[in-house]
Amino acid sequence: MDRAQIKKYEALGANVYYYRRKRKLTQDQLSEMIGIEPNHMSNIELAKVGASLDVIFRISDALEVPVHKLFEFRD
Repeated sequence: MDRAQIKKYEALGANVYYYRRKRKLTQDQLSEMIGIEPNHMSNIELAKVGASLDVIFRISDALEVPVHKLFEFRD
Protein backbone atom coordinates (compact mmCIF):
# COMPACT_ATOMS: atom_id res chain seq x y z
CA MET A 1 0.00 0.00 0.00
CA ASP A 2 1.37 3.41 -0.88
CA ARG A 3 1.79 6.30 1.54
CA ALA A 4 -1.28 8.17 0.24
CA GLN A 5 -3.51 5.20 1.03
CA ILE A 6 -1.95 4.78 4.45
CA LYS A 7 -2.71 8.44 5.21
CA LYS A 8 -6.38 7.80 4.42
CA TYR A 9 -6.51 4.86 6.81
CA GLU A 10 -4.81 6.98 9.46
CA ALA A 11 -7.34 9.79 8.95
CA LEU A 12 -10.26 7.35 9.21
CA GLY A 13 -8.79 5.90 12.40
CA ALA A 14 -8.28 9.36 13.86
CA ASN A 15 -11.92 10.24 13.14
CA VAL A 16 -13.19 7.05 14.76
CA TYR A 17 -11.01 7.82 17.78
CA TYR A 18 -12.25 11.44 17.92
CA TYR A 19 -15.95 10.58 17.78
CA ARG A 20 -15.54 7.64 20.18
CA ARG A 21 -13.88 9.90 22.73
CA LYS A 22 -16.54 12.57 22.15
CA ARG A 23 -19.17 9.97 23.11
CA LYS A 24 -17.03 8.99 26.14
CA LEU A 25 -16.76 5.37 25.03
CA THR A 26 -13.81 3.04 25.49
CA GLN A 27 -12.59 0.87 22.65
CA ASP A 28 -13.98 -2.12 24.53
CA GLN A 29 -17.42 -0.53 24.80
CA LEU A 30 -17.56 0.47 21.15
CA SER A 31 -16.28 -2.88 19.94
CA GLU A 32 -18.93 -4.65 22.02
CA MET A 33 -21.63 -2.38 20.61
CA ILE A 34 -20.69 -3.22 17.02
CA GLY A 35 -19.75 -6.86 17.47
CA ILE A 36 -16.01 -6.90 16.82
CA GLU A 37 -13.03 -7.79 18.99
CA PRO A 38 -11.45 -4.93 20.99
CA ASN A 39 -8.08 -5.52 19.35
CA HIS A 40 -9.71 -5.10 15.93
CA MET A 41 -11.14 -1.74 17.04
CA SER A 42 -7.69 -0.70 18.22
CA ASN A 43 -6.17 -1.74 14.91
CA ILE A 44 -8.75 0.30 12.98
CA GLU A 45 -7.99 3.41 15.03
CA LEU A 46 -4.24 2.85 14.63
CA ALA A 47 -4.60 2.25 10.86
CA LYS A 48 -3.06 -1.20 11.14
CA VAL A 49 -6.03 -2.76 9.32
CA GLY A 50 -8.81 -1.64 7.05
CA ALA A 51 -12.45 -1.90 7.93
CA SER A 52 -15.27 -3.29 5.82
CA LEU A 53 -18.15 -1.03 4.93
CA ASP A 54 -20.34 -3.12 7.21
CA VAL A 55 -18.07 -2.33 10.18
CA ILE A 56 -17.84 1.34 9.20
CA PHE A 57 -21.63 1.58 9.02
CA ARG A 58 -21.94 -0.06 12.46
CA ILE A 59 -19.33 2.33 13.89
CA SER A 60 -21.22 5.26 12.41
CA ASP A 61 -24.50 4.07 13.92
CA ALA A 62 -22.98 3.36 17.34
CA LEU A 63 -21.27 6.76 17.46
CA GLU A 64 -24.43 8.46 16.15
CA VAL A 65 -22.45 10.28 13.49
CA PRO A 66 -23.14 10.34 9.74
CA VAL A 67 -20.85 8.01 7.80
CA HIS A 68 -19.42 10.87 5.78
CA LYS A 69 -18.06 12.44 8.98
CA LEU A 70 -15.75 9.44 9.40
CA PHE A 71 -14.33 10.26 5.96
CA GLU A 72 -13.81 14.01 6.44
CA PHE A 73 -10.07 14.10 6.27
CA ARG A 74 -8.45 17.19 7.71
CA ASP A 75 -5.02 18.37 6.63
